Amino acid sequence: MARFGEAAEPTLIKASVPKQSWPLVINTWSFTNATEKAWDILFNKRGSALDAVEQGCTVCEVEQCDGTVGYGGSPDENGETTLDAMIMDGPTHDTGAVAGLRRVKSAISVARKVMEHTVHTLLVGDQATKFALSMGFKEENLTTSVSAALHEHWISQSCQPNYWKNVVPDPTVSCGPYQPVTSKEKNFKQSVRTEGKNYNTHNHDTIGMIAIDEHGNMAGGTSTNGASHKIPGRVGDSPIPGSGAYVDQFVGGAAATGDGDIMMRFMPALIAVEGMRSGLPPSAAAEVALSRIAVYYPKYMGAVIVTNIDGEFGAACHGFDTFPYSVANTALGTVTVFSVNCFA
Repeated sequence: MARFGEAAEPTLIKASVPKQSWPLVINTWSFTNATEKAWDILFNKRGSALDAVEQGCTVCEVEQCDGTVGYGGSPDENGETTLDAMIMDGPTHDTGAVAGLRRVKSAISVARKVMEHTVHTLLVGDQATKFALSMGFKEENLTTSVSAALHEHWISQSCQPNYWKNVVPDPTVSCGPYQPVTSKEKNFKQSVRTEGKNYNTHNHDTIGMIAIDEHGNMAGGTSTNGASHKIPGRVGDSPIPGSGAYVDQFVGGAAATGDGDIMMRFMPALIAVEGMRSGLPPSAAAEVALSRIAVYYPKYMGAVIVTNIDGEFGAACHGFDTFPYSVANTALGTVTVFSVNCFA
């Protein structure tokens, strides 16, 4: 077992662990470099949960984790990469978020500026970019050769998959431009969305992170570039408090990843925290939050990570085979990847 601060290969295990003490960091997926950075802030530097979440998620933005966080990934229908992020402070319940952020790479840091320098919660689009520039951030092109190639390939495949329905020409074989169908033309079978058809483990991810510092202060945050080939202007669940992430200083925190267009309708992070408030252990609270979604959308893909304020943690998932998530605390002794089997 490596000492704290030393690099170590993450360990993959399929288990939960008993209640742990502070500090703690937990995040979605096997984004262990992000976990390591957050843990360094919490343990070695004895820093705040807010700093740990911001700097941990920033690692994924810089490393372009899975091509689904940060610049150069998930181009929209116009070929542009835009960013969504949020950060939430447990002790104050203050929250800052950005959505559809254009031409600025440091999405979660801009979100923190929204929290700390405005009384607003969410800024969007070009106005969020203008705010970021006023806060000293640099304007940069978020397109790379990789994201440009993804967009060109999508066009060559007749723009498949896409996120349109009840339009003409037929969006399953055409790139548009689209017009709404008239009531005379409407195919009611087409109007029923087949959830999950546009999503897989490679075209959408979010880093969602929850941290508890040595003083017991909690923070949570998310960062993503959204769904590949999304309709321009689309905002997913990640920057929405209670959906992408949620923390309650007296209960615990949760973060979600998956089919954001569906998951944001059910506020799974909030529901998971409320489940813990009612006495459920973290994994059970996560499963309850996801089960509610499955009643309406039995084929959706999603996962939730959860920790209570005592540092007991867990996760649940739906629509994948398994779901990995990364944890560091004093008991584990190193960044550890856990894996949970998904239901349905």
